[in-house]
Amino acid sequence: MPLPIRAIRLGAILWTLPPELVEIVAYEWILFARPDQLPPARDWQSWLVLGGRGAGKTRTGAEWVKGMALGRPPFTGRAARRIALVGETQAQVRDVMIEGVSGLLAIHLRDERPVWSPSRRRLEWSSGAVAQVFTAEDPEGLRGPQFDAAWCDELAKWPNLQETWDMLQLGLRLGRRPRQVVTTTPRPLPLVRRLLSDPLVAVSRATTRDNRYNLAASFLTAVERAYAGTRLGRQELDGELVEERPDALWTRALIEASREPAAPPLARIVVAVDPPASSSQRADRCGLVAAGVDAEGIGHVLADATLSGARPQEWAQAAVALYRRLEADALVVEVNQGGEMAQAVIGEVDAAVPVTPVRASRGKYLRAEPVAALYEQGRVRHAGAFPALEDEMCDFGPAGLGTGRSPDRLDALVWALAHLMLAPKGRPRVRGL
Repeated sequence: MPLPIRAIRLGAILWTLPPELVEIVAYEWILFARPDQLPPARDWQSWLVLGGRGAGKTRTGAEWVKGMALGRPPFTGRAARRIALVGETQAQVRDVMIEGVSGLLAIHLRDERPVWSPSRRRLEWSSGAVAQVFTAEDPEGLRGPQFDAAWCDELAKWPNLQETWDMLQLGLRLGRRPRQVVTTTPRPLPLVRRLLSDPLVAVSRATTRDNRYNLAASFLTAVERAYAGTRLGRQELDGELVEERPDALWTRALIEASREPAAPPLARIVVAVDPPASSSQRADRCGLVAAGVDAEGIGHVLADATLSGARPQEWAQAAVALYRRLEADALVVEVNQGGEMAQAVIGEVDAAVPVTPVRASRGKYLRAEPVAALYEQGRVRHAGAFPALEDEMCDFGPAGLGTGRSPDRLDALVWALAHLMLAPKGRPRVRGL
């Protein structure tokens, strides 16, 4: 059930309990944890917890270690004996994983709390479990010790990442079922990609907003206003793995440098349509992107309204609606495949809308290159964030998209900006784009 309702019901129950039981219930993580914060039901050797800033990753890792050390279901049926705590630096392990507000010392009842010996870099439970501190600054420190459990925090920030990871894996050899939890904000690193594709790795995901009941409302409002939809926001708030190809025409940095909160007054606006090749529900998406140009000749991307699985009447209605909303000057429609049909169906929706047909005589990559050059020259801005479109831009190389799909959003973007900024004297370039 949603957290607010569950919290209200638990609060009502707490009022009925004797004071000495209230503290016990308050420390029962299973009652308050979100589903993504509890161990997955499927079989796994590694549990990869991906999340945004403040999404509750540290609490998830600490509660798992607590459950393992005390031998409590659903974490384990038998208490772990030797646990590795691995972080970026010794200070990070101490200040976040152990002594932090969601760290190991804070989440235990007083009579269950482990003894922390900073000089020895170890925690000891009355159950006999011992957790040792290691850092990615010293991979060799993991050579020799052995464990039946491990918690790796903020793995994507580790120096000596692969060396530290390898040393840890070689030490996870105690017990019947050694396991590890990795809590991290994702970054497109080779190790993170391998973990995501490993069938023995269970994956949980959470966004910063998922933990909103434990965060200041002003914090959420501020960071979402500043970063929502941007590369940084998608990585640090949404916990997404934001990929980028080395041979792509656009880079994330280039797009971020072009971002603006809103477009200035514009001299011309067009809505570009890249229709799907057929009307089948399984056909490619209908690319639908709006852009404008200001009096200084700077292009501004205004909207990405691309549709999936839309019938001709549906995408034509969406294109006309966007045209009307933005008070655009024309619909620029690619007519290589079914061009007459595309123009006809738009005319059926609204015959008064001016349609400018454009036809490609070169491949998609060659058409996109001069538009990418406009970005490099600082002549294009994004009025806001367009995550799906920007993903295509940063995944588009000489062989197309890495997914093998048609770059429908990108095609529409190219048509719009080429029409506004590359056609002679502002007229549409019908051939040879």
